[in-house]
Amino acid sequence: MSNESLENLSHEARTFAPSKEFAAAANAKADIYEIAQRDRLGFWEEQARALTWDKPWSKVLEWNSPYAKWFIGGKLNASVNCLDRHVAAGIGDRVAFHFEGEPGDTRTITYAQLLSEVKKSANALIELGIKAEDRVAIYMPMIPEAAIAILACARIGAMHSVVFGGFSAEALLSRIQDADATLVITADGGFRKGGAFALKPAVDEALKGKHNVKNVLVVKRTGQETAWNSELDIWWHDIVDRQSAEHVAESFDSEHPLFILYTSGTTAKPKGIFHTTGGYLTQAAFTHKAVFDLKAESDVYWCTADIGWITGHSYVVYGPLINGATQVMYEGTPDTPHKGRIFELVEKYGVTILYTAPTLIRTWMKWGDEFPKAHNLKSLRLLGSVGEPINPEAWMWYRDVIGGNRCPIVDTWWQTETGAIMISPLPGVTATKPGSAMRPLPGISAKVVDDKAQEVGNGHGGFLILDEPWPSMLRGIWGEDERYKSTYWSRFENKYFAGDGAKLDTDGAIWLLGRVDDVMNVSGHRISTTEVESALVSHEAVAEAAVVGAADAMTGQGIVAFVILRGGIPNVGGDELIQQLRNHVSKEIGPIAKPRQIMVVAELPKTRSGKIMRRLLKDVAENRAVGDSTTLADPNVMKLIKEGLSTGKDED
Repeated sequence: MSNESLENLSHEARTFAPSKEFAAAANAKADIYEIAQRDRLGFWEEQARALTWDKPWSKVLEWNSPYAKWFIGGKLNASVNCLDRHVAAGIGDRVAFHFEGEPGDTRTITYAQLLSEVKKSANALIELGIKAEDRVAIYMPMIPEAAIAILACARIGAMHSVVFGGFSAEALLSRIQDADATLVITADGGFRKGGAFALKPAVDEALKGKHNVKNVLVVKRTGQETAWNSELDIWWHDIVDRQSAEHVAESFDSEHPLFILYTSGTTAKPKGIFHTTGGYLTQAAFTHKAVFDLKAESDVYWCTADIGWITGHSYVVYGPLINGATQVMYEGTPDTPHKGRIFELVEKYGVTILYTAPTLIRTWMKWGDEFPKAHNLKSLRLLGSVGEPINPEAWMWYRDVIGGNRCPIVDTWWQTETGAIMISPLPGVTATKPGSAMRPLPGISAKVVDDKAQEVGNGHGGFLILDEPWPSMLRGIWGEDERYKSTYWSRFENKYFAGDGAKLDTDGAIWLLGRVDDVMNVSGHRISTTEVESALVSHEAVAEAAVVGAADAMTGQGIVAFVILRGGIPNVGGDELIQQLRNHVSKEIGPIAKPRQIMVVAELPKTRSGKIMRRLLKDVAENRAVGDSTTLADPNVMKLIKEGLSTGKDED
């Protein structure tokens, strides 16, 4: 985006100030930024005191770049902070989870019940020989036992390594091997898109490889026929149900490793990001309470993320449970048995806070307004966005149609590596702009710099870096210290850079541009894929768009776009519509950004968490064999897209 167009955007973007009523009741107050700036470490100490510590820390921070230790000498237990202390405080009868299975089965689990199940599960893990710092792989559907397994590991000091249930047997094995897990916790399967899917066979296939797994603990969810190895496999109900519901949790050091979570890298081998206990829990709890303005006594909170991703770790398990929140957990897909399922559940449970991904928001836009409008969404009071930059049109639709023009939107930026939210509006404090994450949270130092690490001024773009340590930061890549340093700390000395670009508008608000490797170089001009996608979606005919840069002999890279039309808009006169869209992008951004090729498709390749797999689209755009698509929610999507490649080419 040119500085001129960025300036126009900042002036044209509508600003939404917090209402006086919301600000008066908000958890965060206007002076919070000043307090944090005046004494950053003191600010984080104050947040840490909201946790239950068995031994206080002697020093807040030890920083030897790129290694941090927070709350040194302090001892605590993650599970106690999520559960025991609430029961001890007399709120054991509060609902922790309203679980809704895709077939319509339900469970209501209170904090006291959840604590009992976690204690029994912890005892079962001990019986199976699991000790502190052992690694446990968790490969589960979105059911309560997934959260229970995570908390049981944390309770006994074992590290959990959750592997998303959509990953292949090969991907599961590589993660089991890298972490050297000795136990796998899984299920026979789960329910998705109207039927049962199997999980246990992928575990069986994975364990044909080399490993040190001694047992596989299996939750019976679907009841489908399951192959069984009596020397290895154990039914969850056979061992957990007979355990004592008494278990005294041990305290662990603040820097005790809590979990490993694998994320993709530039090489084929995923990165095992590991987090420790005290700092991570401090920032997850603070950000959950402040960013979502949680009122635990009255709110019903729903984060739609799968537990297999960092969002599920921080904002389904640890943050909300530490804060005593009541949550909705849903097993299935947003369109089963109908496209209004999410809105039906918002109405059913009286959800007040909804945290979801821009991909799903744009999918709702594509399906049409009639689905949310068929349900009473007046219980909602705050909306959140996570996972990728949200385009202004989707932001406005989210506010108008889902939030009824009354709900603040918190557009959050963070990563697996950061552990918790880093950049976001604070509801009740921050005025918001559609599409902007606005500013770093109190206690966080994030800057936009040029390639010489100099801060850029307002109206300019560059690289997003973090130049001060933060409590929930990753402590390394599991077993790969040099990779940790070279991946995150080598581009800019003593500054964390994980590959995201950003721009400051003329008011200094931050606009995330996605990965720097998602920035295209067209005839020497750097153009963000996110920017072109936003321009396409701003056209009345387009519901969703994905853009990639494809090799081009003339320009270095050419822009190739894949678009889904809004519901009710036929692809009549396809060439004419495509030309309209190309011209629209040219008008919105400039002629240099006009796509070389636009394809109208029925669907985009997405993982089960809703993330668009742009690398597969790039394979198609460059006429290569399509790479590994095992994590796609619908593997047939790529075949349909490839068959339609001949449409929508540039005739200029």
